Amino acid sequence: MRDSYTPNDPDWRDWREGRRFEPAERWREWFDLATETTARGISVRRARIVSEPVTDYIAFEYAVTTAHNVAAGELVRWLPRHVAPGVLVPCSDFWVFDDETVVFNHFDGVGDWVREELRREPELALTCAAAFRSVWDLAIPHEKYVPPLISR
Repeated sequence: MRDSYTPNDPDWRDWREGRRFEPAERWREWFDLATETTARGISVRRARIVSEPVTDYIAFEYAVTTAHNVAAGELVRWLPRHVAPGVLVPCSDFWVFDDETVVFNHFDGVGDWVREELRREPELALTCAAAFRSVWDLAIPHEKYVPPLISR
């Protein structure tokens, strides 16, 4: 849900500086987990809420999504913030598992990852799942989304 993450991430720096890397290799653990999960018929959905025009970091995420997320079987959608001012979501990035468990990812002010928080409160999980569904229903499938870039 942020417009910028992990400013010192080597993958982000490589991409920004024009060096190629293979996302499925660099992020092998996630790629394998998503591939194995989707092969079992379990849906893995990712929604990215973005400001438009998108930041360079979001352009990076978009550029690696097909080779990494989609190739691993994830369904990915993009929701421009201006399309959904009435959508209410938690203030931290989150994953919902089986409408029972929520994992929040917390970041500091510059975008560095701080910690993960696992919560198993049924009401919280249902609230987050409902928030995700409202985002998902409005979001644009990855293959149809073309992010407007910041002009320089």
